[in-house]
Amino acid sequence: MDSVEREVYVEARPEVVWAAVTQPETFARWYAFGGAEIDLRPGGRLVMRWDEHGEFRGFVEKVEPGRRFAYRYAVEPGVEPVPGNANLVEFTLTPEGDGTRLLVVESGFDRLDEQHDPEQSVQAWDNALAALTELAPAL
Repeated sequence: MDSVEREVYVEARPEVVWAAVTQPETFARWYAFGGAEIDLRPGGRLVMRWDEHGEFRGFVEKVEPGRRFAYRYAVEPGVEPVPGNANLVEFTLTPEGDGTRLLVVESGFDRLDEQHDPEQSVQAWDNALAALTELAPAL
């Protein structure tokens, strides 16, 4: 399996969901619980932290305000992303009724030098997106 794809409906307007996936303070409330840094521009630095997993470094690849955000990150903690150790995560937001359809795709598993089980990412994204759908209406 090269990629993990998850899609959810979020009961919040696209601008709220956009802030949730791109603003470090909000991103840390549903995903990078140990804190995050996001320089929201192509090539900008991205850091995600979890107390139990460590610090994961990456960089922003794509920013289409309100619609698409993508970053590449090293799948191992404490190292910079380079070919062979990094996956791409893409968020696509689509307005739907009073809320937002959010598609998350993490790809690159087949290009990693060391094998990583995509099922771990399936579980991580399922848990994270459940937290986001619960949090977003209150933002």
